[in-house]
Amino acid sequence: MPKMKTRRGAAKRFTIRKSGKIKRCSANRRHLLEHKRRKVKRHLRGSTTMDASNESAIRRMMPYG
Repeated sequence: MPKMKTRRGAAKRFTIRKSGKIKRCSANRRHLLEHKRRKVKRHLRGSTTMDASNESAIRRMMPYG
């Protein structure tokens, strides 16, 4: 049986931590930042974990993660 391929777009966006949770970056930080408040941009700066409802789809995209 051949190796399964990793979806490269998912591999660039998500990482799987040692605990098994999936890390992702916050959205809405790319452009159109001049009308967003300073507090909003500050809270979007960090990373967060993936919601459990989407986690199984990401795991299928990254079989060896």
